[in-house]
Amino acid sequence: MAFVIDHDPCDESPRLGSMVLDPTPESVSRARRWFRKLIAPYNPACSVDDCVLLISELVTNAILYGQSDEEWVVRVEWSRKGSSLRVEVHNPGFPASVRLRRPDADDAHGRGLLLVDSIAASWSSGPSRFGGTVVSFELADAWPRCRPA
Repeated sequence: MAFVIDHDPCDESPRLGSMVLDPTPESVSRARRWFRKLIAPYNPACSVDDCVLLISELVTNAILYGQSDEEWVVRVEWSRKGSSLRVEVHNPGFPASVRLRRPDADDAHGRGLLLVDSIAASWSSGPSRFGGTVVSFELADAWPRCRPA
């Protein structure tokens, strides 16, 4: 796994950090641990617990539904978007296969995007700039609005 810490939340660059994970079940707990550690210096006002839960769900989905004939990775990136925290999870799966489900009470799976939809201020999915799929979410009011110098 590789990770990067970038800039102050009010710097010109909105990028805050990223992780590259192997598509294995162990990477879900690594993503939770490392995100907590890497976001801490920015002291976001939004719920880090909520963010970690949503990252966990999206990394799990990326691992389960990513598809490639070659070796591949799951990429997690987070950035500032205005006063919101934006998180993107990239995998080599098919963008059209991402959909919000309404599972029955006795279904064991299918609640990941439902959690994202209920907790995040917004979420979206589509083609990734790395190829494959990106699913992203935003948590509102992570920082005060940055003012130009």
